Amino acid sequence: MHLNLLLIQLYLVLFVGCNGIEKGDGKEMINLKPQRFSEPSMLFFVKDLPNIVSLAGLLCALFGIYFAILGKFSFAIIGILWATLFDWADGIIARKMKGRTNNHRAFGSQLDSLIDIVSFGVFPAVFLLSYGQFNPWFLPGAFLIVATSTIRLSYFNVFGMIDEKIYKGLALDKNVLILAFLFLFERFFNHTLFSIILYAILIIMLVFNLASINTYKFTGKWLYIFIIYNIVMTVIYGWFQ
Repeated sequence: MHLNLLLIQLYLVLFVGCNGIEKGDGKEMINLKPQRFSEPSMLFFVKDLPNIVSLAGLLCALFGIYFAILGKFSFAIIGILWATLFDWADGIIARKMKGRTNNHRAFGSQLDSLIDIVSFGVFPAVFLLSYGQFNPWFLPGAFLIVATSTIRLSYFNVFGMIDEKIYKGLALDKNVLILAFLFLFERFFNHTLFSIILYAILIIMLVFNLASINTYKFTGKWLYIFIIYNIVMTVIYGWFQ
């Protein structure tokens, strides 16, 4: 009898995944209930405020890509500037919030990284292609932009920052800030010449993105400065349009 129970227990452990044999009330009984690990639903994390802010940034980046494809470059830059602001804000909100679990932090980190690829990889690549009128000569540059963003973010996900205030290499969000400032001078050049200038500067920035140089993270008062910068640039680009 005992041998039969042991054989049944071994079968259930190997093929059914149950808890085996339990003893209760002086009798041996078989527990057929499988082991289950409770996991939150995917949408459980959406209601987390930092993730809501991250998704708002994704929406702005999507608007930026949409307007870049249409050739409405001023609106595209407005969209990506606000996407960058939301990218800064989600981390600040996350650090100030209490009661967030390790799952919230891990999910938020992954979500933020994936959105960064869209905002700081896909957007500038599409922007360059569209401004270059989708000429095949601009495809290598677009590829390098997306490839660099994925390489840098993968490296960052593994090794993180050097310390709380220092990155290795130029952070990707600085690329679009430089792009927004650079594009203010677009009206002073003919389209062909400025497309070459834009191409060259974006490629040069990629070198700094992957370089082993220390760059400082904008924190604290820089957020308020960036809010003012965003408002001013939104007004300027809205006026240009």
